[in-house]
Amino acid sequence: MKPEGAVDQESEELGLMRGVSILEVVLRVVAILGTLASAVAMGTTDQTLPFSTQTVLFQAQYDDIPTFRFFVITNAVVCGYLAISLPMAVYHIIRTGAAKSRALLIFLDATMLSVLTAGASAAAAIVYLAHKGNASANWLAICPQYQKFCERITGSLIGSFGAVLIFVLLIPLSGLILSKQQLLPSVV
Repeated sequence: MKPEGAVDQESEELGLMRGVSILEVVLRVVAILGTLASAVAMGTTDQTLPFSTQTVLFQAQYDDIPTFRFFVITNAVVCGYLAISLPMAVYHIIRTGAAKSRALLIFLDATMLSVLTAGASAAAAIVYLAHKGNASANWLAICPQYQKFCERITGSLIGSFGAVLIFVLLIPLSGLILSKQQLLPSVV
């Protein structure tokens, strides 16, 4: 039989692990919303401006720039991954001792973090060029003309970088729980 203090310590650890698992589910839901909103905001962005007459129109669309297409695809893929991983995160609330599935989730989260960071960073570089231009390359800023377009592409970066931040929080939290599982003799 275990001493009473050891039982209290174990139940306290289990409660902490369940609490962190619940936080993990909440963070995943927020990340789903952020990546979905980013993909939709960027994917529906376009603006048409007339030239000196109404017969000639200039149009800016997200799919004119391959980097923005990559951004939409990466956000959609990560959103899909988060939706698929959500039941596994809920499973971790119920079974706090599921170490192998948690280790798999950490690996996949790290992979999705790198994919999402690549897409968001590439899009951020193009958004910067749209706002500031580049005098040495003779690229003019387009945002003074296409203000609505630029506002939407800039806003779409917020959800994506928010999801990157959430992944940066999720990975160490999952690692913390995994290390606690190794310390406890038998976690149900």
